[in-house]
Amino acid sequence: MKIVVAVLAVAFVTTSIAVAQGARDSVSFEQGQQLYQANCSLCHQDSGAGERPYFPALSGNDLLANLDRVVTNIRQGAVTMPAFPNLTTEQIASLANYIRNAWENDFGAVTMIEVAGILEGLGVTDELASVWDGVFTEAQATRGQGIYEGACGLCHGRRLNGAPDDPDMRSSPPLARARFFRNWEGSSLATLYEYTRATMPENNPDSLTEQEYVDVIAYMLSFNRMPAGDEELSPDTQSLARTVIQQEP
Repeated sequence: MKIVVAVLAVAFVTTSIAVAQGARDSVSFEQGQQLYQANCSLCHQDSGAGERPYFPALSGNDLLANLDRVVTNIRQGAVTMPAFPNLTTEQIASLANYIRNAWENDFGAVTMIEVAGILEGLGVTDELASVWDGVFTEAQATRGQGIYEGACGLCHGRRLNGAPDDPDMRSSPPLARARFFRNWEGSSLATLYEYTRATMPENNPDSLTEQEYVDVIAYMLSFNRMPAGDEELSPDTQSLARTVIQQEP
């Protein structure tokens, strides 16, 4: 009997290793890694270590064993994590496969069928807007300019190019034109909003109100020559998640 148990245990371990290895070697895993770099690494880091208290570690996180939770959080967001409604079922499956099996994680492969079933239960729509669709008002952008000049301009520069007025200060990430879009193209406004709240101003993060943060984003869009509309941007991550940053309409 002991020999049989031992053989079964070895078989179970071998099978588990094979499944995990299969998840890591698959095309889905490679696609998931690319999606992670484009959408998640800014906050959760390349290593999956995160940046507490705002961005939890994904490496060694037992909560990732719950696939329903993983898929729901990717699609609808959670706490400071924005939603990613622009990702397809295949992309969500690949991303979930990657984070559940990268680093020291070993939670098994993810299939499109599993993800499709979870998404169907959420009952969400796929309607997305672009930053070129008039998602802020002129008045909001004007308010945002005043806030920017007081809280952001010292580091990011009056022209939003990342060049501070003080030559002794180090440069900051640009918030306008090609270099800005290189970092944020394809991301949602919710991602930009939550990252800005959690990290800016650098010496005092999350020190502005939710409305002030979203007003600054409205000013950034206006500065980048995106048209104003009739409704203001709302500091609601669910609605911000449905607006995608694009360099051209």
